[in-house]
Amino acid sequence: MIAKTKTAPNRGSTEPTGDLGREAVEEISNELRRLLAEVFALYLKTKNFHWHMTGLHFRDYHLLLDEQAEQIFAMTDDIAERSRKIGGTTLRSIGDISKHQRLKDNDRATLTPEEMLCDLRGDNRELTRFLRITHEVCETHNDVATASLIENWIDETERRTWFLSQVVGGV
Repeated sequence: MIAKTKTAPNRGSTEPTGDLGREAVEEISNELRRLLAEVFALYLKTKNFHWHMTGLHFRDYHLLLDEQAEQIFAMTDDIAERSRKIGGTTLRSIGDISKHQRLKDNDRATLTPEEMLCDLRGDNRELTRFLRITHEVCETHNDVATASLIENWIDETERRTWFLSQVVGGV
């Protein structure tokens, strides 16, 4: 039989787990929380457009958006776990996402494929900007591990933007 011990409830953020100070952890995890909200918002918008794609190039666009959505979703766990690793907290609900997201939702019932792809191109550009802002915060606190992850995400996001730009051209 395993003896039960009384433990304090885990309230989320505790002491920093590495050599980052409390202020650094708070600032970085706040930026990561906002970044995670952006990534979830972009993921859902990308899936929305994937599900509602129509037209002549349906198959190509449908597959492109599915591939991009998978890549975007793959970022979520890494962002949240990085915040937890350094001693911070992360998002807890859909309401929390909406409180922190800066990218705009698109709930319009009818959009052309071009409108969808242009919207996603713009959001990926914005996400790149948000990633760079978070990277700057990490550099300020010498958090090279988080900065390194962000550099890869910037590259992936720029690639998505490039693909979408090639599809929609100058629109």
